[in-house]
Amino acid sequence: MRSYRYLIIVISFILLVFSCMKIEKLPPEPMIRFTSFEVFDTIDINLGNKYKCGRLKFYFEDGDGDLGLKSPEESGPGADSTNLFFAMYRRKGGIIIPAPDNDPIKPSDYRIPYMERLGQNKILKGTIFVTFLYPYGTPNDTIKYEFYIKDRAEHSSNTASTCEIALKTNSICTSPGN
Repeated sequence: MRSYRYLIIVISFILLVFSCMKIEKLPPEPMIRFTSFEVFDTIDINLGNKYKCGRLKFYFEDGDGDLGLKSPEESGPGADSTNLFFAMYRRKGGIIIPAPDNDPIKPSDYRIPYMERLGQNKILKGTIFVTFLYPYGTPNDTIKYEFYIKDRAEHSSNTASTCEIALKTNSICTSPGN
């Protein structure tokens, strides 16, 4: 009987301690941070064509946990279908300038899949990878991306930038903090 009493006291104490822990608070606007960009060679498995490939890696946080969109089929007509937006820049004559809209390797916008946290703490944190194919790039291309995300409440994140990316060689560039 005594052991049950001690067990109940210990369990009650543990529950009390955990119920008093503060929930982490972050702003409702998403935040992103560039982590790395890797350039590598790949082969199209259907046709056997060689491509340069780029893989962007970035970290995100969203305080109210409403990041990501359902698939267009689930969302219905007229719903947003993109929430990851890119601007591409090219090095021309020693300076970085915006790439024209008809640039053959300029990326379209992307859709981050629907995410949701259950429970009291709605904060979402994680890492997202985006892969680009460069079938039309010339070996001397040097590019740079700026990008941002939007959550379901239409809150825009900060804008993050990659380092300058030389597509002629396989390499990786990382953010100074990584």
